[in-house]
Amino acid sequence: MKHITVKGLKLEYRDYPATQPDRPPLLLLHEGLGSVSMWRHFPEKLAARTGCRVIVWSRAGYGGSEPYPDARSPRYMHREGEDMLPAFIAALGVERPFLVGHSDGGSIALIFAGAFPEVPCGIAVMAPHEFVEEETLAGIRAARRVWEETDWPHKLGRYHRDPQRVFCDWNDCWLSPAFLDWNIEDYLPRIRCPVLAIQGEDDEYATMRQIEAIAEAVPDTQLLKLARCGHSPQRDQESAVLDALDAFIRRASGS
Repeated sequence: MKHITVKGLKLEYRDYPATQPDRPPLLLLHEGLGSVSMWRHFPEKLAARTGCRVIVWSRAGYGGSEPYPDARSPRYMHREGEDMLPAFIAALGVERPFLVGHSDGGSIALIFAGAFPEVPCGIAVMAPHEFVEEETLAGIRAARRVWEETDWPHKLGRYHRDPQRVFCDWNDCWLSPAFLDWNIEDYLPRIRCPVLAIQGEDDEYATMRQIEAIAEAVPDTQLLKLARCGHSPQRDQESAVLDALDAFIRRASGS
């Protein structure tokens, strides 16, 4: 594990070097309860499959990264996409990255691509959100019950220095009345790079409208709808996701 200081916060990350020349760097953005470690072996497999440099990091407060000193607001994904992510990219000296985001990480990638359309070479999003659906809220309410009634706090503690804050920041924010109007659809028409949008047909947190809305607003969008797949395509359908990412990155980068 490596560490880098961004905006005064010490963040953890892993960096898998490229094994093929002239390949674009890939930056992985984790889900709302994720971290570097929770990607498991997926970054390593993605690096081996594509030959690209792969960088995966834990956002502030996740994994072993230092937390923000202030409380989370409903605009926490805007903060990541418009402030922290560009600062992280600049600190690493990365140019024209591909962004690969899961869930919250996918939403952050979309915000970034809309705010800085000249920067990303392409983005791939898995189970992203652009607006709040009742299906999402039902899934998050169910997650609260599991958190309170099982050993999930102990399991999540294997991946985060403060699992209670990680869970409550995510769960409380999404279920707050102030979050009901959260929407990032206005960023979509500004995106200029190719987009791959992936979602499982059995996603417990969203409907297919989430990725269909991307295709309606961004002309160069490829959709991949996966059967027998829930909210984590990279785990439920790993081979299909690796195949799709490899083909998409080669096409979008012209290699």
